[in-house]
Amino acid sequence: MNTTAPKKRVRVGDLLLEKQLITQEQLLTALAEQKKTGKKLGRALADLGFVSEDQLLQTLADYFAYPFVDLMRFRLNNELIQSLPESQARRYRCLVLAEEKDGVLVGMSDPTDLMVIDDLQRILKRTVYPAFVREQELLSVLDTSYRRQEQMASIAGELEGELTSSDFDVQALGSGPDTSDAPVVRLLQSLFEDAVQIKASDVHIEPEETLLRIRLRVDGELQEQVMKEKRVASALVSRLKIMSGLDISEKRLPQDGRFNIRVKNRNIDVRLSTMPVQFGESVVMRLLDQSAGILEMTALGMPASIQRHFEHLITRPHGLILVTGPTGSGKTTTLYAALTRLNQPQKKIITAEDPIEYRLPRINQVQINTRVGLDFATVLRSALRQDPDIVLVGEMRDHETAEIGLRASMTGHMVLSTLHTNDAISAADRLLDMGLDHYLVASSLRAVLAQRLVKRLCPNCQQPHTSSEQEKAWLTGLDSSAVDHPFIEGRGCHQCHNTGYQGRIGIYELLEMTPELISALRRKDSQGFADAAQKAPNFRSLTHCALDYARQGITSLDEVFRVAATLDD
Repeated sequence: MNTTAPKKRVRVGDLLLEKQLITQEQLLTALAEQKKTGKKLGRALADLGFVSEDQLLQTLADYFAYPFVDLMRFRLNNELIQSLPESQARRYRCLVLAEEKDGVLVGMSDPTDLMVIDDLQRILKRTVYPAFVREQELLSVLDTSYRRQEQMASIAGELEGELTSSDFDVQALGSGPDTSDAPVVRLLQSLFEDAVQIKASDVHIEPEETLLRIRLRVDGELQEQVMKEKRVASALVSRLKIMSGLDISEKRLPQDGRFNIRVKNRNIDVRLSTMPVQFGESVVMRLLDQSAGILEMTALGMPASIQRHFEHLITRPHGLILVTGPTGSGKTTTLYAALTRLNQPQKKIITAEDPIEYRLPRINQVQINTRVGLDFATVLRSALRQDPDIVLVGEMRDHETAEIGLRASMTGHMVLSTLHTNDAISAADRLLDMGLDHYLVASSLRAVLAQRLVKRLCPNCQQPHTSSEQEKAWLTGLDSSAVDHPFIEGRGCHQCHNTGYQGRIGIYELLEMTPELISALRRKDSQGFADAAQKAPNFRSLTHCALDYARQGITSLDEVFRVAATLDD
């Protein structure tokens, strides 16, 4: 590659004609489109479908003797990417890809622009070797690599400069008629755009003595950004309280609120919780994408046999069905999918939720409000007088709620609810521990669905996994047929933020009540119940479900071991 004596620029249309990739008529049509829209000729040709983007870029790459790099398969170095400031990377639409022996390889949307190459060499102080890349892939990588950190840091610095002790009026912060240009509003906008872009489920704002820590939870794990502008925290918290309709002068007690925002053409419902900490107030926001809609049963990732049996169970006329698992295991998502499946004009459905996460048409959803005495038990009692066919209780937290739910399931109602237990087998014990009569549980309970979330392997950086001796020994005890299976793992790339994972999927175990299980419950025989559950037809444990996904290349062995460890605890 030689940047000092590049090949003479050529007209794209002439080059494509010479290579017989387009006709003269197509070129004329594209030129007319270019004149009308202002697009580059190559983009106009690709958008009209006369030539594919890959054909165009490969032809140009061959002519100029520059490489054509597929960013989706290229191993990126984030530290190297950051050597070019974000503002210049976005301005010139380029990305530092790799180090060469006497310079750097830079992916560019237009590697034929010599002025841009000169500017990049001046900024990087190194020889630049251009490479062709797909423009949309380039923009996507810029978003995931820089993630607006420079922009947020700049706005935070601007806001810090405004927050002098003499002019900082917290009561008036961002509450005027025109606040769209206020630094605090722009900082929050950047924060929410970043969170939505990387599909974060939660945003944590944590003030410390000398800095502000912002952490985003992605696929169950927190990613951190630190800001040195410590005084920004109080401005952010105050603005969020205003948006949530909370008392901004109350900093001694926790507060809860919610608000709705529109980010990147998506409606995001934000549930906010504040808590006083040593150096201010900590804020956690749960982000719920209302635009995404409720998942259908087929989109949950349930094994086909479990989905088939679960759908049959929820369509029965009465009984209690429990969905169990720890916080954040996707129980609510499963119940909403079940309600979507059951939601028909012929069925009256009432829910008691704390909080209501998604709004569903035709379903009567009640928000729990303990401050006015509207708890689960009260709502459930009232709901049964509303002639429902199906009742959903957000959580069976106490003896009274559980007993009403059990009795309702015995009197012609289908009752769906959640319970915090490690697995399906321990759900019955938990109900008995809450003081419920064993005969009532045996007569009402129809099935328990236990679930967890495991991380999906990133599809862009998978590689074979070599099992260690310790892993082989563990697999031998679990399923000897899996010992020699070729598992895969994630290497880590820019698309998965170098984690090797992208997104999550549910693992499930379904325990249907059989005569043997019911008999053990009536005898209060916990061990007999557990033994009968292991022998129950169609029962397959969470660990085995995770192992099945690992065999299929959906998740990794590490995730299987993590699930097994949480079940053993």
